[in-house]
Order: sequence, then structure tokens, then C-alpha cells
Amino acid sequence: MSDDIHIELVVVTMTFDANPSQADNAELLAILSKYIVLARMEDGCRNVDLCSSVTTPGRHLVIQKWDSDQMQRQHFDSPLMVEMATSCRGILASAPEIDMWEGTSAHDLR
Repeated sequence: MSDDIHIELVVVTMTFDANPSQADNAELLAILSKYIVLARMEDGCRNVDLCSSVTTPGRHLVIQKWDSDQMQRQHFDSPLMVEMATSCRGILASAPEIDMWEGTSAHDLR
């Protein structure tokens, strides 16, 4: 890799806790599953994964990797993100926890 190539990688995590009912948890999983499939098609998206907690029932983690901060911000303002957030109304125990991370390891680069 040449010295003049700069790789920027933005990692975003979103943690969702469903209300303590199987129906709300199932609905949340359906919403998040649809979201990650569609988010993977967004410009600048490298990957989106959905993980479910083994130790905390109803807790789900979305991990996103973006080419740049600009691409990530565009996605957060997109109709897809708004639709996902709106669909979660009434089924979450609390507001999602969202964090942005600097990618210090980029083994999955294309």
C-alpha cells in the first residue's frame, strides 16, 4: 500500500432494548433485519451487522461501517433511517444508545 493512500473508516453502533414482551422483541427484530438489508445497499456502506445479546434478552446491536463521516451522516438523515426509527416507536424500553467509533483495525476492507 502506498504512503499517499488514506483510508477513513467510520464505525457506528446502535444498541436497542425491546420492551420485555416476546411480541415487541419479535417486531424489533423484524424492523432491524429489514433495516440492515437495505442499509447495506446505501452508498458508502461497507457493512452492517445485527447481533442479539445472549445475556440480556431483547437487546440488539447494530454495527455499521462507513467509508467516511460524510457518508454516515447522509445515511443518518436518510428516509431509510427515519423509517426504521419511526417503526421502533412503542416497542423500545428506552431510547437506543448510539455511538461513533474510529476504526483502528480495518481487516475487512475491500
